[in-house]
This record gives sequence, C-alpha cells and structure tokens, in this order.
Amino acid sequence: MEFSKITTRGRTTIPRRMRDAIGLREGDLVAFSHRGDHLVLRKFEVASGAHGDGVSGAMSEWESAADEDAWRDLTSVPRP
Repeated sequence: MEFSKITTRGRTTIPRRMRDAIGLREGDLVAFSHRGDHLVLRKFEVASGAHGDGVSGAMSEWESAADEDAWRDLTSVPRP
C-alpha cells in the first residue's frame, strides 16, 4: 500500500511504484471512478482506428496551457 497527501486544491502525487506498476508516463490520461468509498484510477488508452482517432482529436484540445489554467480555477470552486 502506498500513501499520498491531497493538497488544498485537490491534487496529489501518484507514487512512483504505482505509476510504474501500470506504466503511467508524463502526458498519459487517467480515468477516475468510484465504488462506494473506493476511488479507482485507470490508465486511459485511446483506441486506434476511426473511433480512436476521433476521441484522440477531441481529447487533444485539453492539452494547452490555457486549458490547464482553466481547470486549475475550477478545482477551487466550493462544492455544495
């Protein structure tokens, strides 16, 4: 078991052994889901072919510095 703190902005570091175990690298996409009180993080791999190319093209718009700044601001919005 590995541990990591969550910052005031909701960020955390995925421990190196966990990243290495599933082959996560800088720039990879991850998907989150939950089951009860368990958080599940999975490496998101875009499929190849026409469908995968469409998804990849749509996802690439999120890779800009402007989008990173926009998402950063959204994490500070209080939840009800």
